[in-house]
Amino acid sequence: MSIFGRKKDDGTEANDAPVPARDAELAVPTYRAPAANSAPVGLPPRPAAPAPAANGGAPRPAAAPGVSAPPRPSTQERRTLVVGRGIALQGTVADAERLVVEGTVESQMIQAAELQIAQTGVFRGEVQVEDAEIAGVFDGTVTARGNLIIRTTGTVKGVARCKRLSVEEGGKIMGSMEMLQGEG
Repeated sequence: MSIFGRKKDDGTEANDAPVPARDAELAVPTYRAPAANSAPVGLPPRPAAPAPAANGGAPRPAAAPGVSAPPRPSTQERRTLVVGRGIALQGTVADAERLVVEGTVESQMIQAAELQIAQTGVFRGEVQVEDAEIAGVFDGTVTARGNLIIRTTGTVKGVARCKRLSVEEGGKIMGSMEMLQGEG
């Protein structure tokens, strides 16, 4: 008997031994190397990696049925900070071009190109941006040098300054509103 498994009657190694087989003489478990394409023990097989996009960039995930895909970012991808649902952030945010709030943010002053507050998001403080879209709660001072969009579920409390304003039916503004003048 071999310590690596059983021997067939013709003297060759038997690779079809049940695992874990034990060598009766040495009481050592038999080791059989896993097949090259098998997953580690206890883990599900890994999904095949998606093929790279035709433009050489990273592949885009497919949108869920009935949901339109988000717009493609411009040729210059913006530095984005996402404060996820259930996350609270206090302090200063620097060098974020796009801020997406799904949780809670409290800040003295943020300057960015874009602010997006999701339906679950809460922002308290002051922000200066090019464009803002509010579907959650904004409490403080928002200055949008371009568009300020307040969605149906959005609420702005405090001071809102913008060049162009769009409020969907159900959106709320509580406080003061100032329309900015200038080019654009």
